[in-house]
Amino acid sequence: MPAKNSKTEPGGFTAEERAAMKKRAAELRAEGKQGAKKADGLQAVLDSIAQMAPADRALAERVHMTVTATAPDLSPKTWYGMPAYANADGKVVVFFQDAGKFNYRYSTLGFQDAAHLDDGNLWPVAYALQKWSAVVEKKVAALVQAAVS
Repeated sequence: MPAKNSKTEPGGFTAEERAAMKKRAAELRAEGKQGAKKADGLQAVLDSIAQMAPADRALAERVHMTVTATAPDLSPKTWYGMPAYANADGKVVVFFQDAGKFNYRYSTLGFQDAAHLDDGNLWPVAYALQKWSAVVEKKVAALVQAAVS
């Protein structure tokens, strides 16, 4: 849940949510252009990470390295202004949401419906990230591997 200091605009969305929607609209417009789309996507992800607070940036960099090493077929792109990684169909499989995005107390590693994490009738699709460690890296790599398998 958003922190209590996020003020809801008259339309029902916080300023942060409205900014994320505007970024997503710009991303969708940009995706229509041909050419160096993948290179642009990587640069957009790196730019997004560079704008984060130091603690979030450190996590995002580790997530980026782990995802790209584990699933090199996924294409980096931004999704609502967040670093994300899409399959060959252009569908986001995994994304990173920094804690500062919506004033949360933790960053999130999330998976979209294109991820193959299905396990019966109930399975997690988002994970809170607070600190990076070898154990966390191993778990993230395993989740990403399962998501693309």
